[in-house]
Amino acid sequence: MLSKRSRDHGTQGERHGPPGKRFAIALLALGASLGIAACGGGGGIGGGGSQNVETIHVSGKPSGEVTISNWPLYIDKQTVPDFEKKTGVQVKYIEDVNDNQEFFGKVQPLLAKGQSGGRSMFVVTDWMAKKMYDLGYLQNLDKSAIPNVEKNLVPNLQSPSFDPHRDFSVPWQSGMTGIIVRKDLAPDVTSICDLFDPKYKGKVDMLTEMRDTVPLVMKSGCNGNKPVDLNHATEADWLAAIDEIKGAADSGQIRRFTGNDYARDLTSGDAVAVIGWSGDAVQLQADNPDIEWRMPTEGCMLWSDNMVIPVGAPNPTAAEAWMNYVYDPTNQAQIEDYVNYVSPVSGTKEILLKQDPSVANNKLIFPSKQFTAKCDVAPTLTGDEEQKVTQAFDAVVSG
Repeated sequence: MLSKRSRDHGTQGERHGPPGKRFAIALLALGASLGIAACGGGGGIGGGGSQNVETIHVSGKPSGEVTISNWPLYIDKQTVPDFEKKTGVQVKYIEDVNDNQEFFGKVQPLLAKGQSGGRSMFVVTDWMAKKMYDLGYLQNLDKSAIPNVEKNLVPNLQSPSFDPHRDFSVPWQSGMTGIIVRKDLAPDVTSICDLFDPKYKGKVDMLTEMRDTVPLVMKSGCNGNKPVDLNHATEADWLAAIDEIKGAADSGQIRRFTGNDYARDLTSGDAVAVIGWSGDAVQLQADNPDIEWRMPTEGCMLWSDNMVIPVGAPNPTAAEAWMNYVYDPTNQAQIEDYVNYVSPVSGTKEILLKQDPSVANNKLIFPSKQFTAKCDVAPTLTGDEEQKVTQAFDAVVSG
């Protein structure tokens, strides 16, 4: 999910963003995208931990300008101009979200003052959306302005634990984290535990994204450890899994920790198996049929990236018009045909069955309930627990 994210707490690599073959230009897109970071936000509610969350009230027909911050290469080339033509709204589409924690560090001083840095909307992952909301940095949505969301949001994303009524978040794209393998070099890798097999020493990459890598190891119960039910994971469970990862890193079993720059390692054969994202694998396999995403026998991790409207957001009316527009299945199909992650919009598959059956029939883009039956969302970490776990994992990744 995605371009997208390096990790929870740093800037190495990237995350769930562009499919693999488009990764190379993601950094170029990022470098040109930081111009609005110092801009003021406008009016809005105060931040800094306020629990008095306000609800946006849209006013009239969308007009003016809207600024949207998203991950690099996470949209097709036609949706923005199509939206502008349909609504008359001018869009500043900025690709300046390259890491959840890094982005938070950039915008937090502004949000604490009730400003948004000129952004009308940005896209962050589930856990970061929750963190920002709890700090009072996000506004509740005016649902009267987003009927397409109410109508077309897929059932399994309608009531997530971090936002059970979808008061402040609307999924942009979703995805799965599992194993990407070189079939010709590691045909027997089907489990997270296989990544610890000594015969693949120095040929394994793991993600710098803590909430993907550590829960996958926890739930797998490798090396004689008991599998952890992620619904009841404790701080001790997180730290034990991090110790296991540390041992593999110290021994040289793990080649390196990456974002989706694992694409280079898989293509070259320097890595034969990695923890990786489903959308990347779709495009990597198009370039090299020996590369394949596999559902771990223990199940995958599920995630979504969410559109949110921050405090101080200028023109929230146009921001919600954007949400409503991309939740039209026809418009979503255009996006999905490019990004190849899991669409949150019902009706998209039916359109793509006519327009691009190869996408519509790909189980990594439109997975069934049976396919993801053993998959989980990362457990929530808060307060001192989050700090301890993050510091422990950061020490392994940077060590």
